[in-house]
Amino acid sequence: MSTDLDCLIAGGGVVGQACARALAQAGLSVALCERETQFGQGISSRSSEVIHAGLHYAPGSMKARLCVEGARRLYAYCTDRGIAHRRLGKLVVALRDEEIPRLVAMRDLAQANGVPGCRLLDHREVRRLEPRLECVAALSSPATGILDSHGLIEALGCDADEAGAMRVVSTPVLGAKRETDGWEIRLGGTEPTSIRSRWLINAAGLGAQTLARHISGFPREAIPPRHLAKGCYFALSGPQPFRHLIYPVPEPGGLGIHLTLDLAGQARFGPDVQWISRANYAVSKARVARFAEAIRRYWPGLDERALTPAFAGIRPKIVGPGDADADFRIDGPDDHGLPGLIQMFGIESPGLTASLAIAAHVTERIAN
Repeated sequence: MSTDLDCLIAGGGVVGQACARALAQAGLSVALCERETQFGQGISSRSSEVIHAGLHYAPGSMKARLCVEGARRLYAYCTDRGIAHRRLGKLVVALRDEEIPRLVAMRDLAQANGVPGCRLLDHREVRRLEPRLECVAALSSPATGILDSHGLIEALGCDADEAGAMRVVSTPVLGAKRETDGWEIRLGGTEPTSIRSRWLINAAGLGAQTLARHISGFPREAIPPRHLAKGCYFALSGPQPFRHLIYPVPEPGGLGIHLTLDLAGQARFGPDVQWISRANYAVSKARVARFAEAIRRYWPGLDERALTPAFAGIRPKIVGPGDADADFRIDGPDDHGLPGLIQMFGIESPGLTASLAIAAHVTERIAN
């Protein structure tokens, strides 16, 4: 079988775009296929736009390594390409004395992961930074920031195009079959067709497990379960009260209802965690009371009437309610036994932060 391409990527979110850029810049022939009518309309367009520093992940894990490396790469890339970003820093707050050991553990994780500048602050130090913030202590992470995620996706796509990648929308990858020296890949859309590629990279996000089930010969036991964790955000009308990002200690399934800022200075709170069976992005006003209760624990001055529904995102988790958090899954031939195939599962937060590092990791595995 003669191949048309070196690599075909399924999924045009931030990770797929970063992979297309890296692989094309490495001199490979690349196609990226996105099922939606625009790139980056799934998980990538519904995030807090935070550049995470790497406080929450087990040392040695893929999340820890790729988050820290990804943040370094992302700040440099944003500066080089003129993508709007700001290194605001964040405070993770302990609301009771019993939570202080969790801050200490997070600081130790951060140090083990190579995160720069993290330190514990007592109540008085916090009040000097944020007079309206109520807590007994906080962990300061000056390396945490925010960015324009849409600008990032656009820049990655432009770089991929300039390097010779072919990117198409409205073209779902329907399935694939292994041939002698590559993959026969079925594409949908208005003009269904097949294409041959040496490598197939599944970066389909919420659809990764569905695509994996349509890859002939892929072992079913190698496909992790998919659990959808929906997170709603509420915007704050009026002046924002803080200069830093404000996080409570993490909760099961997420990082708690925290305050983030966008580049225009607009404050928003979220996400919460709702385990759902099918994707929907509605934000119910009925959730305001729950948000207000959580926010008032660290900002007693909140006026509940200032909260308005903003948007919702969905995290493609591979563990369910009550389970310990899982690491990224970036499975190659050594993991599942099929040559020329990389499967990505559970690429949730900090996937945006880690996107450039994930792309470098994928490119290295293919090169080797």
